[in-house]
Amino acid sequence: MTQDSAHLRKRLLTPFNVVAAIILLVGIPLTILRFTKGLAATTNLDHTNPWGFWIGFDVLSGVALAAGGYVTAAAVHLFGMKEYKPVVRPAVLTGFLGYFFVVVGLCFDLGRPWRLPYPIFVSFGVTSVLFLVGWHVLLYLTTQFVEFSPAVLEWLGAKRWRKFAVSMTLGATIFGVILSTLHQSALGALFLMAPTKLHPLWYSPFIPLFFFVSSIVAGLSMVIFEGTLSHRVFSDQVEISHEQFDRITLGLGKGAAVVLATYFCIKFIGVAHGDHWDRLGTPLGLWFLVEVLGFVLLPCILFVVAVREKKPTMVRWTAFLTVVGIVVNRLNVSMIAFNWQLPAEQRYIPSWMEFWISATLVTTLILIFRWIVQRMPVLHEHPDFKGAH
Repeated sequence: MTQDSAHLRKRLLTPFNVVAAIILLVGIPLTILRFTKGLAATTNLDHTNPWGFWIGFDVLSGVALAAGGYVTAAAVHLFGMKEYKPVVRPAVLTGFLGYFFVVVGLCFDLGRPWRLPYPIFVSFGVTSVLFLVGWHVLLYLTTQFVEFSPAVLEWLGAKRWRKFAVSMTLGATIFGVILSTLHQSALGALFLMAPTKLHPLWYSPFIPLFFFVSSIVAGLSMVIFEGTLSHRVFSDQVEISHEQFDRITLGLGKGAAVVLATYFCIKFIGVAHGDHWDRLGTPLGLWFLVEVLGFVLLPCILFVVAVREKKPTMVRWTAFLTVVGIVVNRLNVSMIAFNWQLPAEQRYIPSWMEFWISATLVTTLILIFRWIVQRMPVLHEHPDFKGAH
């Protein structure tokens, strides 16, 4: 019993578990404070700055980074790229959990979160972009649950229901791609209504296109990043060989390079369309160049070199850089370049509690992902359904 207790302590007292416990121990009381005392007790939001870090990170970045589900599902089920099938389930799971926690994060940001169902069931604002986004996120969350349900049903041993769920895969994938195309771009369309508030280098009539194209590369990069971590942490669950995973990584890196090149070009088309070249020399203009050159062009070049030289490790590090770049872009649009003309004393700076609550949500997502992967056939095939995925 002493040996068993020592083994259990060794399994539980890992560095990740200790850090996660600290984050949750502080984050749970902050969550209670947020929902009992309101936004003013935990955020620096005000009427001038009603959207802050939770929208920029939890919602805008979260939706973009959850795009790996529709990108990989479309590649495998619609375009016949069967070599990427091993990464579809973890990508769909990451996407499903990502969208779920986007909704949870949105509840934190809403002044009256209990009114979240109103646009769905009570008040139909068909001319509102937020109405469009709300409905699409709800439908896509449901669609991703359908796409992931075969893994759940295999775990439960429900063969008949699993067969029915698999028969819905193609339709769910098509519907999911349609929804993702619309709501990824619709998140960018929200800022079309703020031409005087968003800095001209980030504001463009093409901003819905910017959000959609960048979501594709965000999804590809997140699949690489998540796959890399999963193969290290859950090595006992992974069935594919390192060689096969390296080939998949290089293929995803090639796709990411093409999308980043496209994204880089249309970003400067946006600058040219508004004739804002003179603003590139301003402080915010230099920060714009850091975003576009450092987090778009540089990763594009690194992906090309890594694929050409067949260096999967380089692809993985570049994917991480790209993920950071997507977060930087979404924070720029929603916070740094937003209300840019206000005096410094009126600019929004998030409180430490906003950062901590976001860290609590991300930690909870990781813990749920780990729980599911350790129990369900996500990174491997269920022995009763070999070759039937």
